[in-house]
Amino acid sequence: MNEANEKTSKPADPLEPLRAMRDAYLDAMAKTMVEAVNSEAYAQATGAMLEGYLSASAPLREAVDKSMLQALQQLSLPSRQEVAALAERFTNVEMRLDDIDAKLDAIQLRFHPDGPASKSEPAPRASAAAAPGKNTGTRATASANRSRGGRRFVRRGVGPPQR
Repeated sequence: MNEANEKTSKPADPLEPLRAMRDAYLDAMAKTMVEAVNSEAYAQATGAMLEGYLSASAPLREAVDKSMLQALQQLSLPSRQEVAALAERFTNVEMRLDDIDAKLDAIQLRFHPDGPASKSEPAPRASAAAAPGKNTGTRATASANRSRGGRRFVRRGVGPPQR
């Protein structure tokens, strides 16, 4: 019977009290850190450190930006600002083409009030009208337009001919 008790009981672990003490220490430290981090003083100290870092790194960042711009110019590559300006100009050109397309559709409706001239072409879909002079082109709308298989059709103030 003595052998049965020895098989069912676990052997004594000499490190178990140390593990229990470690777990209690980690729990206490976690609670203390949560209280410290959630305080207003910690937020102010962290903000002051971040402000100091940003003000110290600003001259280095400007120097890196300037040297990157020079390197891109020497390699005949566009900078980020130049690519963004081109994207904006392309968006404006696309919007003007859409306006011209809408006007051509209105002219076509005046000459052919029954519908499009060819039945093989689907009628263009009208999207929400953008405010004149506003740049509404984004990457999301550009990719959505490509997924539809063509340009977007914007109709501003163009309707069926008045009779």
